[in-house]
Amino acid sequence: MSADWLAGLTVLLPDAVPPLWGLVFVIAAFFTSALTAAAGLGGGVSLIAIMLMAPLSPAVVIPVHGVVQLGSNAGRTLIMGRHIAWPILLLFVAGAAVGAVVGAQMVVALNKVWLQLALGLFILWAVWTPKLKPRTMPLWGMAPAGAATTFASMFLGSTGPLVAVLLNAETLGRFRTVATFAGQMTAQHGLKVAAFGLVGFAYGEWLALMAAMVGMGFLGTLAGRWLLGRIPEAWFQWGFKAVITLLAARLIGQALV
Repeated sequence: MSADWLAGLTVLLPDAVPPLWGLVFVIAAFFTSALTAAAGLGGGVSLIAIMLMAPLSPAVVIPVHGVVQLGSNAGRTLIMGRHIAWPILLLFVAGAAVGAVVGAQMVVALNKVWLQLALGLFILWAVWTPKLKPRTMPLWGMAPAGAATTFASMFLGSTGPLVAVLLNAETLGRFRTVATFAGQMTAQHGLKVAAFGLVGFAYGEWLALMAAMVGMGFLGTLAGRWLLGRIPEAWFQWGFKAVITLLAARLIGQALV
């Protein structure tokens, strides 16, 4: 029965993806979305860390991951669109477009080993170093910041912790901060997806897998919000750091062996 089930799954997957890895991707989309909903961040970078363990090129993993993250962020942007600080978002998008185009050209030629090493080190930095504090920057600074963080996202998958420090909640207020951040992440992943399309990535054969991952990601978000108030804070913080650190260690180990 299990063999028949896996054979059916194979029909929905691109030829490059083994059935078991396809199942891992879909399950990982659920749990990493739950992580983001419960912790506020960490899901995007955890998902790409898992996907990079599969026998696939970064030039395949990163655009597919971008579509899944685009689906995760677009809903929040639509719901909260009336609160967006548009001058900030538009300048960010202008810079992000440049970062996406330049980054897409480089990722295609990047060795997977270096990407795994860079991502593993970034995860360790994000988890174990003191959190950066939001700071006030001149409005024009959003353009180069958009370019730099989007360029980095082409290699790291998700740069939410870096983008978050660009917004000052005391100045913008809670709703404008959350809405503008959602818009920035939606634009960043959307531009990344478009840039990979321009350099020749064929999304068509990946549609079924990406749709399944987006759907499971939505369910994971609901589960994460439900769990948020039911796990003791100390347990959650310990478990979060332990899981993310193990993922980072696995990536670094694969790169160095």
